[in-house]
Amino acid sequence: MITLDNIAKVVSVLPNKVKVQVQDLDKFHEDSMEKVSIGSYLRVSDEKDCSLIAMVENFTIEENKDNPDEPKYIIEATPMGYLDVEGVFHRGNYSLTIPPTGVELAKRDEIKHIYDTGEEEARFSFAKLQQDEITTVPVDGNKFFNKHIAVVGSTGSGKSHTVAKILQEAISSKNSDYEGLNNSHIVIFDIHSEYKSAFPESNYVDVGNLFLPYWLMNGEELEEIFVETGDNNAYNQISLLRDIITKNKQYHNDDNENITFDTPVPFSMKEVVRCIVNLTNETVDNNDATKVTIIDDDGEDSHLDNDSEKYKHYFEKQMVFRPLKRGQVTRGTYNDSDRKLDKMIFRMNGKINDNRLNFLSLGDQVDNYDTPFVDVLEDIIGYSETNKSNISIIDISGVPFEVLNITVSLVSRLLFEYGYYFKKYYEEKTEGKEMHDEDYLPLMLVYEEAHKYVPKSSEAKYKSSRMSIERIAKEGRKYGVSAMIVSQRPSEISETIFSQCSNFVAMRLTNPEDQNYIKRLLPDSLESLTASISTLQSGQAILTGEAIIMPSLVKIDPCSPAPSSSDIKYLEEWKKPWIEAQLEIITKRWNNS
Repeated sequence: MITLDNIAKVVSVLPNKVKVQVQDLDKFHEDSMEKVSIGSYLRVSDEKDCSLIAMVENFTIEENKDNPDEPKYIIEATPMGYLDVEGVFHRGNYSLTIPPTGVELAKRDEIKHIYDTGEEEARFSFAKLQQDEITTVPVDGNKFFNKHIAVVGSTGSGKSHTVAKILQEAISSKNSDYEGLNNSHIVIFDIHSEYKSAFPESNYVDVGNLFLPYWLMNGEELEEIFVETGDNNAYNQISLLRDIITKNKQYHNDDNENITFDTPVPFSMKEVVRCIVNLTNETVDNNDATKVTIIDDDGEDSHLDNDSEKYKHYFEKQMVFRPLKRGQVTRGTYNDSDRKLDKMIFRMNGKINDNRLNFLSLGDQVDNYDTPFVDVLEDIIGYSETNKSNISIIDISGVPFEVLNITVSLVSRLLFEYGYYFKKYYEEKTEGKEMHDEDYLPLMLVYEEAHKYVPKSSEAKYKSSRMSIERIAKEGRKYGVSAMIVSQRPSEISETIFSQCSNFVAMRLTNPEDQNYIKRLLPDSLESLTASISTLQSGQAILTGEAIIMPSLVKIDPCSPAPSSSDIKYLEEWKKPWIEAQLEIITKRWNNS
């Protein structure tokens, strides 16, 4: 190595910064055959024959009192790691011995060699070094996908193209020349209908062919859709709803008492509502509250003696109860004069009859369910006979906002629990021995615009989606379920979720609150990179985390085909001749949606 003590020398060494004084910048460039720029790399050596690799953070120009025509250049650089005597790069801090013996710009081949470090089989690439677009910046694919990923950036920063490029590379990667699909399985929650064009062979599911029967919902999801959380009587409504749904599930499954509220078996929501209506009208014997007083089909006074008989009748038809009569007939438990359950009944009937929620099958009876549970999972993951695909796009742009969180929650929870039972199945199959690589079926869930359904807000309406996605963030890796969190407003997302992300692709952020939030989250202390996050160009990103050898400013490779996320060119469109607004066609579709 050429020693450049007379051209450049270290003048200050701090725990997270190195200052270098350059006497002759032209000579420094000439000897190094590279150019100094923000983001380029210095190599600082010492008497141990090791070299510190540092990224240029900024530089200043100082007046040289001894020679005013030759100013001093002070370069500040952040240590990235060091090359040992064998030329192997080690990430992390390295203490230079005094005095350092030389400073020069790191050569392109040296930087390329650093990025090439690691197992060839695990190399995964989707970007190049910003200041040298010849140098590919790979990540360790196992660490990248196994540990949750955050992709953040303001509108127009290239976020959707970045996500598309990463996923396109993932589904095309193979370890040999075999024919057909690889074993990647990715589910995208597409909130703006952007990704269908980027993945024309995907398993595309929108509100028109989405099938998520309500009987697959858990307690939080059912409560969120059928109970008004702001109601003063909400607690009692939830308790009653749980009890009636459990009884109806057992009723339709041979009175199996092992079935619980959360057991995913078909039941009838119409029957549940009918039962609650009966309970609100119920009258009982004044001397024996266990006897329900009814008028039978012949118009005669009769009674029901026990709960099992009572609920069977309540599910099957609207009962006619004997009227109140002092000393003989009194009100049942839920038949109060204030009619507190009427609002709940009205809300439930409204949901059942809402055509926008047909994909939840709320109005179907149990005997109408000819689609097994396994078919629901096949449609979500991309295993259907008609369309096997690595990518499942769930277009939630047409899902009504009031059930958007529930939809995301339900799909997320089903996939997490699938991963859980898949692992348990193989543990039993292999008798606790380590599973073979080909036995795994890892899933990745991509949450586009995640701040819309997993915000920091503690509002009850976000409870189900927050619980499902936070569970994946905290436990998903154990069961082969990872997440990619994509957002333009990272400061609004649940901190629990972001704190579990180990890899970050941070693109331009213009909101100061978002900038500061990401700076705190990034696992590496990189003032030079994070300070530039507001000025990054479209397609540029800070790539950092456990999967990359060292934090880098990169340019994302172009994706092909691209997602349909391009901005409308307003001025060009406005310059065109007047066009028809197609109002009749639009309103017709609007009314039929």
